[in-house]
Amino acid sequence: MRLRRLGKLRDMGLATEHAPGVWELSERLEPTLREMGERGDIVRTMQKALRAEGAERDPMSFEIHDGAPAVPIAGRVIDKHLSDELGDNLTLVVDGIDGRTHHVSGIDSAKVEDARIGSVIEIGPPNSAGRPSDRAIAGMAEDGIYRPSRHLEKARFDGRVPGGDYEGFVDAHVRRLEALRRAGIVERIDADHWRVPEDLEARAAAHDAGRNARANIRVLSTFDLERQIGSDGATWLDRRLVGASASDLSPAGFGNDVREAMERRRETLIDRGDAIHQTDGRIAYRRNLIATLQEREAARIGAALAQERAKPFRAAADGETVAGTFTGTVQLSSGKFAIVEKSHEFTLVPWRPVIDRQLGREVSGVVQGGSVSWQLGRPRGISI
Repeated sequence: MRLRRLGKLRDMGLATEHAPGVWELSERLEPTLREMGERGDIVRTMQKALRAEGAERDPMSFEIHDGAPAVPIAGRVIDKHLSDELGDNLTLVVDGIDGRTHHVSGIDSAKVEDARIGSVIEIGPPNSAGRPSDRAIAGMAEDGIYRPSRHLEKARFDGRVPGGDYEGFVDAHVRRLEALRRAGIVERIDADHWRVPEDLEARAAAHDAGRNARANIRVLSTFDLERQIGSDGATWLDRRLVGASASDLSPAGFGNDVREAMERRRETLIDRGDAIHQTDGRIAYRRNLIATLQEREAARIGAALAQERAKPFRAAADGETVAGTFTGTVQLSSGKFAIVEKSHEFTLVPWRPVIDRQLGREVSGVVQGGSVSWQLGRPRGISI
């Protein structure tokens, strides 16, 4: 048995037989065996998570990622557990639409706070793309100097700032400069003069990548496929039906589950009058389907919340400026919505991470195309 074991190690390149009965073990033996043991534990964890969801997958389709994947992964969460004792990092097991099951460690727990078992998410490489604000600052700089007052003049002349909050628009760029100043990338001369390097965009992008080296995560739907099929809101399945093709869906595993769910969701939309069969065999969907479904669900949830809060709900119209106190959030199949209250009424508007720190405070924003351009911390001027 000992010789058979040594023979296997030799085949793995971890042992060398110099003479009959004389063997030399590689210095890589211990770390390699430890790694194999850890991989075996991970595979068993993945199999256990799949069985708990009533699914079976070929272990040959398992992919283990030590960090952010090189290409985006979309799929349903089948396991979510701590990677360390401090609770800062999570490990996710994702049943992918690519037909593979992925084990991804080192996930920022804050980014998947809303994701539950069954939720559909996308995990991608760290976001290293430059920010539009950095491009704007670099474009406005003259001889290495950026002036907020000059930027304000140009913004007013162009007239393209949502809601006409030009001061708030420029102030957001100044806040970005403050962050870059703390990183040693730019220099503040005075309130209206900032010294910026020629390679500002590259240095700022490198700074962001260093701070956000962990995976980039999007929660595509907190609802599982079954709940999406019968939902009255705008689901991830709806967005796939009217937008993306099914070419990225594997014919096996979760990819096949999504394909079948899309067929059932399509029939649900037809039954409700939101889609029809055409004579050529194709399906035609209601115009502005996503916005219509989103408004429909928000109205239903708003009516239910109105009874709890003893305060009437009012839907926000596209192009309207919404203002009030940000009092909480509610998770719909259409996505996460912010509750904005006034003394006599409240409304529901699409949530964005930027307003999280404003909980309990006054906020305002312009509703545009199913999203909100939030205007926070409106300044009195351009000075800091």
